[in-house]
Amino acid sequence: MSSPLLRVAMVAGEASGDILGARSIAALRDRFGEIEVTGIGGPLMQAEGMQSLFPMERLSVMGFVDPLLRLPELLRIRRDLFHHFYRQPPDFFLGIDAPDFNLGLARRLRREGIATAHLVSPSIWAWRAGRIHRISKAVDLMLCLFPFEVPLYQRAGVAARCVGHPLAQSLTPADGMRRSALRLELGIPEGTPVLGLLPGSRASEVTHIGPAFVQAAQRLGRDLPMLKVLVAASDAERLAQISALLPDAETLPVSLLEGRSRDVMSVADALLVASGTATLEAALLDAPMVVGYRMQPLSWALVSRLVRTPYAALPNILSGRAVVPECIQGAMTTDALTAGLLPLFAPGGGQAQRAAFAKIRASLAVDFGLAFTQAVQERLLQRG
Repeated sequence: MSSPLLRVAMVAGEASGDILGARSIAALRDRFGEIEVTGIGGPLMQAEGMQSLFPMERLSVMGFVDPLLRLPELLRIRRDLFHHFYRQPPDFFLGIDAPDFNLGLARRLRREGIATAHLVSPSIWAWRAGRIHRISKAVDLMLCLFPFEVPLYQRAGVAARCVGHPLAQSLTPADGMRRSALRLELGIPEGTPVLGLLPGSRASEVTHIGPAFVQAAQRLGRDLPMLKVLVAASDAERLAQISALLPDAETLPVSLLEGRSRDVMSVADALLVASGTATLEAALLDAPMVVGYRMQPLSWALVSRLVRTPYAALPNILSGRAVVPECIQGAMTTDALTAGLLPLFAPGGGQAQRAAFAKIRASLAVDFGLAFTQAVQERLLQRG
């Protein structure tokens, strides 16, 4: 007699969550056979068979001000999701990042007897540490991407497992042959210096970060006359948004690539990257970088008073030291970004970063699919 179909509810709120969600669905299918997944996800999760009840883009907000402006819509979506899962209870609910949205939904579902888990620990080690008490009421299991996060939850009585970061398994640095092939495909002659720009996957990120990145690229082009610039756009909407920021091709030779951020990371000599998961991807692909970030002034005024860690970029947080330059908020000026980039184009300029990246890759060498599905089976499917 065949086992009943595993029914899973998942909610991801942005591109990085979509990547994790797709890997999670594939891992569950490998272990349990065919599954039914509903909730909110992007194109990668949908390609794995998920039914997305709302566009993922509607959850992609940043800072404090943007969510407040969109609060009525976000609350309506969360309410509708709760009623959907209440009427059609899944075997478990998995929130993927987006903690302000997902943990509230998880808490209500857990009260109704539905097992809940959250993938990607909120940054309680960086700010708002008191959230761990609310988290304990919302989830049966916290699935952490980084080893240092697990003890924080265990001390608070929250079940937690480190599942590793799936990107650490799927991403490996490009060898010389791969880099040469990419350059040939993109029409970039060997020896041409290449700068990659990754201004974020959210509309608000591109609005606040994109102009400064483009200005820095223009400034760098004065020092490196043969410079070629590749700009990565996460989707068609960001493609159109970034296109409006770019100067005339005669001023700066730019190629805009949709959905090929990892190719940009692999072929570039140095990157300008918005702080976030993309910085980890770049480290795993061995791409030297300068990290920038800027948000609305009011959001920054609130965030800067709450943050407890000296670093924003994941490579620095994981290394416990300043491995890559960070230019955050008011410090994200054209001069600062350019000053961080120029040394990376010198012979051997990125070696110190690459040595640190190798240690990061070694620390994250966990089989995500195996660790994730084992934790799900032991802590969620056998709960009670």
